Amino acid sequence: MNFEAVKSIYFFEMARTRRTLLQSVVSPVISTSLYFIVFGAAIGERIQQIDGVSYGAFITPGLMMLTLLTQCVGNGSFGIYFPKFTGTIYEVLSSPISMIEIVLGYVGAAATKGLMIGTIILATASLFVDLSIAHPFAMLFFFVLTAITFSLFGFIIGIWAKDFEQLNLIPMLVVPPLVFLGGSFYSIDMLPPFWQAVSHLNPVLYLISGFRWSFFEVSDVSPLASAAIILTFLALCLSVLTWIFRTGYRLRS
Repeated sequence: MNFEAVKSIYFFEMARTRRTLLQSVVSPVISTSLYFIVFGAAIGERIQQIDGVSYGAFITPGLMMLTLLTQCVGNGSFGIYFPKFTGTIYEVLSSPISMIEIVLGYVGAAATKGLMIGTIILATASLFVDLSIAHPFAMLFFFVLTAITFSLFGFIIGIWAKDFEQLNLIPMLVVPPLVFLGGSFYSIDMLPPFWQAVSHLNPVLYLISGFRWSFFEVSDVSPLASAAIILTFLALCLSVLTWIFRTGYRLRS
């Protein structure tokens, strides 16, 4: 294992966060504060509690997942797409670095950024509502595993994308709607039976539900089902990446 190569890629990507500190850190904090002000004031007065949890606290795991997924997918995709765009990816591919080392560097940096922003969102949320974490280890399991998995997913998108339009297609037009429709701001038990069944087809529902269970022991689906879904998606992403590096799909063309 070439740890120097992994470290070089990792710290190079992390340096981009320091250069865009306002966009990377301040923007999510302001967005989260606005969510609490708007939803807390407009909806919280009408929905005092959901499953015995105050509405403001109930939406906190959903807000964290919304930020975590968008940040990890966005950072993971841009991190590998930009070297493709500038042509420096060929220097990386021609250097004595293995596929695992490249993925560890880029995906590790993207996951770290997502975890940092998610932690900041949690700290921001604690200023507005009283939070307690019933299962800290389960919370860390879902938090870290989701960050790694969706950073891998973003890495795949960055390789697949031919231009900036494709690069932003899934992070902007697919991920946010799935999160919003995955029970971020409500329990699917509040929906009619037909829409409950439809919601169960949304994989993000399982991530949010498992993450929320770790906080309040309240969930729309079994935490074991949530863990199984995220592990399955992780395995799928790893399989796709293995195929990409074996074939050189959109890397050597």
